[in-house]
Amino acid sequence: MRTGNEPLTARSPLRLRCGLAVLGLVFSGAGAALFALTGHPGWAAAFAALALVTIADLSVVIHHIRQGAHYQPGRDVPPYEPLEDDRPPPGPRP
Repeated sequence: MRTGNEPLTARSPLRLRCGLAVLGLVFSGAGAALFALTGHPGWAAAFAALALVTIADLSVVIHHIRQGAHYQPGRDVPPYEPLEDDRPPPGPRP
């Protein structure tokens, strides 16, 4: 019997995020090259900046994937519920 409130098959979206970042890097790099070849330096710079942001995101995602799984409590450890507050609710403000 499960006692937690998380999904049974929860998975990390890091591999999906990695794939989307690679796809974004391909398209932004191709866009920067295409605009540079057609003589649109402003658009080429914008796509190059987007490629740099995508490279930074990709490096963070790969770092997190290489860190591996972090400690997760077992099924016998129930989730933490919020503490009960014994103070009375605040009254109306004057």
